[in-house]
Amino acid sequence: MAFWSVRAGGVPSAEVLPSPNIWRWPKVYEVENQAQDREQVLFDALRESFDWTGRDVLDVGCGDGFHLPILARDARSVVGVEPHPPLVRRARRRVAGLDSVRVSAAGAQRLPLPDESVDLVHARTAYFFGPGCEPGLREAERVLRPGGAVAIIDLDATRHAYGSWMRADLPRYSPAEVEDFFAGEGFDCRRVDTWWRFDDRESLAAVLRIEFSGRVAARAIAQTPGLALPVGYRLHVRRRPAAVLLP
Repeated sequence: MAFWSVRAGGVPSAEVLPSPNIWRWPKVYEVENQAQDREQVLFDALRESFDWTGRDVLDVGCGDGFHLPILARDARSVVGVEPHPPLVRRARRRVAGLDSVRVSAAGAQRLPLPDESVDLVHARTAYFFGPGCEPGLREAERVLRPGGAVAIIDLDATRHAYGSWMRADLPRYSPAEVEDFFAGEGFDCRRVDTWWRFDDRESLAAVLRIEFSGRVAARAIAQTPGLALPVGYRLHVRRRPAAVLLP
């Protein structure tokens, strides 16, 4: 899925996994973000795994920065990293005025941060899809302080109708292989069930059309009565051991 050239802005696009939904339709993706997990079940699960209150947080693949202000409510500082220049600009506009937040143009494989400079590395449906993301995991570990955590939130293709639509569009994608990969990398896995809630059918249909092929989107729209649909996620968390103080 990566391009093999250098994009404007200096980020080697061979290191970038394009995200067609938010790259091409950022306004529709904003509607999707607003619909996703309005009850913030995912953030509650994340906080139970690692409380970032008063800590320094890195959001990898932050897109247009939707989650940055939420993380900043409790964090000491938040850095958003995003490789796609138009999204970097949108993210910076979103967090303008938040002194504790900054956004950098970079990819997951080359984080513009010093060693051991953050307490939580957060990535939500961004880059970390299993085998192949090892360079990003190494970078996450490099910038993580002892006692910190890497938290990766990804869609659970084994759950609900949404997972079946994902598998229909990605027949080579193996949820079991991805889970085995993260387990082998030392991550715990927690399944989290959420609801996407929309204000109208037009918004629901528009979001499903940017997430799936035309055929699968039509099926998803037909199979979704009303204004809400259940969506499952996996929360993968790996902690870095705290430093041991020798006598």
